Amino acid sequence: MSDILIVDDEKDIRELISDILQDEGFTTRLAGTSDQAMSEINREPPSLLILDIWLKDSKMDGIDILKTVKRDNPDVPVVIISGHGNIEIAVAAIKQGAYDFIEKPFNIDQLLVVIRRAMETARLRRENQLLRRNDFQNAEMIGNSASFRAMIGQLEKVTKSNGRVMLSGPSGVGKEVAARYIHAHSNRSDGPFVTVGCATIEPERMEEVLFGRETPERGVEPGLLEQAHGGVIYFDEVADMPPGSQSKILRVLVDPQFQRVGGADKVRVDLRVISSTSRDLDSEINAGRFRQELYHRLNVVPIAVPSLEERREDIPVLAAYFIENLNKSQGLPQRILSEDAAALMQTMVWPGNVRQLRNLIERVLILGEGSGPIEARELPASEENTAEEDRVVLTGSLATLPLREAREVFEREYLLTQINRFGGNISRTANFVGMERSALHRKLKSLGVVTTSKSGARVARVEKMEEEETE
Repeated sequence: MSDILIVDDEKDIRELISDILQDEGFTTRLAGTSDQAMSEINREPPSLLILDIWLKDSKMDGIDILKTVKRDNPDVPVVIISGHGNIEIAVAAIKQGAYDFIEKPFNIDQLLVVIRRAMETARLRRENQLLRRNDFQNAEMIGNSASFRAMIGQLEKVTKSNGRVMLSGPSGVGKEVAARYIHAHSNRSDGPFVTVGCATIEPERMEEVLFGRETPERGVEPGLLEQAHGGVIYFDEVADMPPGSQSKILRVLVDPQFQRVGGADKVRVDLRVISSTSRDLDSEINAGRFRQELYHRLNVVPIAVPSLEERREDIPVLAAYFIENLNKSQGLPQRILSEDAAALMQTMVWPGNVRQLRNLIERVLILGEGSGPIEARELPASEENTAEEDRVVLTGSLATLPLREAREVFEREYLLTQINRFGGNISRTANFVGMERSALHRKLKSLGVVTTSKSGARVARVEKMEEEETE
């Protein structure tokens, strides 16, 4: 049942409006002064506010209350009621964010039409926000590898706090997905998640986009910071933020209030800040392109998002997820990945990381061969993985080596690839390559290959062989 707060200094008017609304099935609360109104709003924001412009014996008039409500509870629709002499002020109130105004003496049918429209508009806005806020598909993290699980453990810890998080990693690894995961599992999950594309917003427009603006013609236009009130603001590729904007964001992080461009009033916001970068911010600071103070404010909890190369064993499960998702969203065939295709994908080079993997799956499903399993031959060849029918194309350096040395290089790279593919698991690698585990250990030792811990996973590395070469 909708709850409407009626604020008017004339008792007869507010009680009349209350009676009309209660007959229509609404619940109402009444306030005759600004103190009473703010007390009711702070106790529990109403579904709608009916507000008189002039309030006798009050510290605040209707415009002051409107500004406060739109600052702290922007989703609450406000309907202004005013006398004949207050029309210009009422029109100004519309520019301050009021939904509509009704002139006294008002028509009951007109009052009900405006209230129902305002409530419906607010309901649709809330539903739209809820769909965006609860888009858990965009916050779903997929994987089983050790490096992935280590990252999830870190994300889980920060969801319980309000600390600022800096996500780092190459382009395409899923930094925004990680940010949405934090938001979706935090106590702010009912609030908005607003993305600031620092690399895509024109520098001269950054201030208006972030802080909003006020103009006589268009009134108040909230910026992204204001839209994120109560939720999360996500600075994507924060290294690309213009220097002038960096200084202003730094001030907001110190004291969470600002003025809109062209405005005079202070706007206070309650935000959690998450940032991401694919660049080395220390280098950006040394080059004078990024403020060190801002870096320290944003980098409270640094979390590295692993590249696809660091989690190759997740490729089959990620591919299956993308196939299912593309089937639901675009109607593409619901296919499975053959073992050969999965094995080939785990050996490929992925400079575009998870984003590149998704694009490849989409391309294969669009151009693919029927609805059967995806075969290795359907995967597009890349410069890093070029094959000509059943021939392996040798690189120039490998082709110039004697057979024994070339065989060692091939075996070393082949076993490195398989060990990385299986996340450093020697038993699974031995089973795949058809060797006993002890024999594989001996082979790795003879080739100078060792395993070491990295990001919670066991990965393969090659020992330098300078001494052998000098011998």
